[in-house]
Amino acid sequence: MMRTVSIPVTDGLTLVADEWGEASGPPVLMLHGAGQNRHAWKGSATVLASKGYSVVTVDARGHGDSDWSPDARYDSEHSGTDVLSLIDRFDAAPIVIGASMGGMAALSAQHLRGGDLFKALVLVDIAPGFAFEGAARIINWMSGNPNGFATLEEASDAMAAYNPHRPRPKDLSGLTRVLRHGEDGRWHWRWDPRYILSKPGFADGDEAVMRRHMEEMNQRLLDAARSVAAPLLLVRGGQSDLVTEEVAKDFVAQVPGAEYFDVAHTGHMVAGDDNDAFTSAVLEFLERSL
Repeated sequence: MMRTVSIPVTDGLTLVADEWGEASGPPVLMLHGAGQNRHAWKGSATVLASKGYSVVTVDARGHGDSDWSPDARYDSEHSGTDVLSLIDRFDAAPIVIGASMGGMAALSAQHLRGGDLFKALVLVDIAPGFAFEGAARIINWMSGNPNGFATLEEASDAMAAYNPHRPRPKDLSGLTRVLRHGEDGRWHWRWDPRYILSKPGFADGDEAVMRRHMEEMNQRLLDAARSVAAPLLLVRGGQSDLVTEEVAKDFVAQVPGAEYFDVAHTGHMVAGDDNDAFTSAVLEFLERSL
């Protein structure tokens, strides 16, 4: 059973979320990556709900059906305050699963408030010290095609170029979950383009400013991760160019109690590349750790 709800958060914004399973089950909050939306979690949420968990998948600010920030407040601390609002809805500390941007938002929430926010934390292909080159590839992808696409086929071509290892969908209607048909008659991504352009150095391509911003953010994320008392798992895409094997090993060396797991033959979009393997890894971790 799935229910769609609206949730007020900070800055007067409203986020749209799907609730899966029975409310009495152990709570799970799933936070998607940049450029994605709550539908990216459908497969995993369905399985988790079938195992008795109460799952909430939510569109981040500026993504999916959630509100866009009028003044482009899209830094990780802004997303972190939203995560705190979401966590405060639960009667008990939830299991939080955050992919890329979602993982950064979860760690930002930890940095802002501290304490025991999570029953468990799963970071999906994001860790302090992530590779700049991998981040740049994501930035270039998200800032590309500013005028949208004439057809869904064009959008599918762009996605295939970004993820060449993933099979192309035979039914393109599913792309309407990540694309909207604009008043100009073209297809545009369901995210606010200012999400990328509002970050220091991103709009004008100043690499030095971008690197400095990422270094500062990485230090905050590392400090936050070190303060997490709950079981912590990093799920890494085996072919990821953002979280390399070196980054993952360094992360578990610096964060007491953290562990990591590689999902073979997947890139940065781990759950989308192999949802069964990803979900199995998460369930095994939760069953062993809680």
